[in-house]
Amino acid sequence: MGASLGPILVAIRGAARPASPFRRRPLALVWGARSQGGAGRSLGVPMPRLVTILNGPNLNLLGRRQPEIYGRETLADVERGCAALAEELGLRIRFLQSNHEGQLIDWIHEAREEAQAIVINPAALTHTSVAILDALHAFEGPVIEVHVSNVHRREGFRHHSYVSLRADGVIAGCGTQGYLLGLRRVATLLAA
Repeated sequence: MGASLGPILVAIRGAARPASPFRRRPLALVWGARSQGGAGRSLGVPMPRLVTILNGPNLNLLGRRQPEIYGRETLADVERGCAALAEELGLRIRFLQSNHEGQLIDWIHEAREEAQAIVINPAALTHTSVAILDALHAFEGPVIEVHVSNVHRREGFRHHSYVSLRADGVIAGCGTQGYLLGLRRVATLLAA
């Protein structure tokens, strides 16, 4: 989130993917909009939509690793901010981090059954993981890719993203605020 990394917001695709005709199973509560209670649900009050927020390798060190690039806010701070905004937007979130590619893929597969959208910061796997791209192709809802730093002002190898080939939008260089922008975009796409 350093001052030398100016913000960049790039939309890859503007249109939302068509909603799946199949109802998705909600997860047991994670974070977000208060439910209407058991009786409300039985009367047809819809559950708030679930957004899975995935974080890739080394993001567990956010706030401590290269703060001149990524800022001083921790991943726990980001999670709290996302939870508060999700509540405001009438969404629920499942916020996850792993340093292992296979775990991220498993969570994407789970999101196929449980979530209506994914916000993903694949970190270094952005530039290398065809497997994450393939898993995201199997997900029917909106996908927003987020990067804390402006990857286009960094080393050349960071300029390519496999995830962008599937993402409905990419937010880079906005610091940790990019997660909040991603959630707002998801809310707009889900409302369309």
